[in-house]
Amino acid sequence: MGGAFTAIRWENPYLEIVDQLLLPHKIAHIPIRNSEDGHKAIVTMQTRGAPAIAIVAALSLAAELLALPKEYFKTAADASDYIISKLKYLSTSRPTAVNLFDAVNKLTAVVTKAIETDDSVSPQDIVKAYINSSEAMLEADISDNKAIGKHGAKYLINRNTSESTHQKFKVLTHCNTGSLATAGYGTALGIIRSLNEDGALSHAFCTETRPYNQGSRLTAFELQQDNIPSTLVCDSAVSFLLKQNPDIRAIVVGADRVAANGDTANKIGTYQLALAAKAHNIDFIVAAPTTSIDLNITNGDQIIVEQRKSTEVTCVSGKLLIGPEDDNTKTNGEAEQQPQLLAVRVAPQGVSVWNPSFDVTPAELITAVVTEKGVITDLPNLKKEVESKS
Repeated sequence: MGGAFTAIRWENPYLEIVDQLLLPHKIAHIPIRNSEDGHKAIVTMQTRGAPAIAIVAALSLAAELLALPKEYFKTAADASDYIISKLKYLSTSRPTAVNLFDAVNKLTAVVTKAIETDDSVSPQDIVKAYINSSEAMLEADISDNKAIGKHGAKYLINRNTSESTHQKFKVLTHCNTGSLATAGYGTALGIIRSLNEDGALSHAFCTETRPYNQGSRLTAFELQQDNIPSTLVCDSAVSFLLKQNPDIRAIVVGADRVAANGDTANKIGTYQLALAAKAHNIDFIVAAPTTSIDLNITNGDQIIVEQRKSTEVTCVSGKLLIGPEDDNTKTNGEAEQQPQLLAVRVAPQGVSVWNPSFDVTPAELITAVVTEKGVITDLPNLKKEVESKS
């Protein structure tokens, strides 16, 4: 899956995404025809992961613009106003992932600059400038992810091996940060892929990532597709796992937003993993493109944490099993059936639920932030480090 499988298919003028609500039981691509489709896909988590959210938002509007009649806009200002309005709408789909706002700001600047620098610019020129910039974001995300993987793997190999010791080691990851969460390859999972390619990885563990189970549904799926030796563990088992496996040398996670001081918002459960890593004296690595670093906020207290619906906690969803090792195929040679997906309530009706989608890990618990530009370990000076690498 490292390069072939992707959750986002863009073949101008068509955009398709993998419906991640059906994974790992079924791989289905759904069309995204316009910004309304893109907004819905992000809100419902048919697509998720901070980098992927930004790209799907950008390309959903590109698909919409390409489907409009050529003479739809009378003036360049009409085209610009339309695009900016749609971008503002798309920015409301997820409040925590800073990549989305970064993409919206950059694309807004593209169309604004096109008008300000050329009085003779046509509506078609504005649309073309937007589409070219959206496509460039898709390509940049893939190359950035591979750079993150390379930098992170090199950093961990250097910290855990020497000229006389080349023993492989294990890592653990949380949530999903691979091809399904990005344009391709992945951030934290990109580091794991790079470690495996370099022959330094002996085993990868992934958490289930309750309550939405991105780890058990998606990360486990990706690791299997890549033939990376891996094991799924309960979120609540990690501390004991670290005690039982001293050759787990790092926990590697992604990020939805990193504040200027290094505080990091990521999927709920990340904070307690950082505490476990500290207690067991292992590295806690955040893998994120520089677009996930928000230098406009000084610390994690300023990060808005999204609250998700209560049914994610009170119910479990999955494939209906017919037998103990059911693979949804009939044993008499008949055609394969479609998976029957069901939601089952496990908590009492009317129970009060607190379901934050993210938590914020303090910078002092983070060993390093790995970006496409390199590895940052001086987190108190993260802002200076990021600006110097730009």
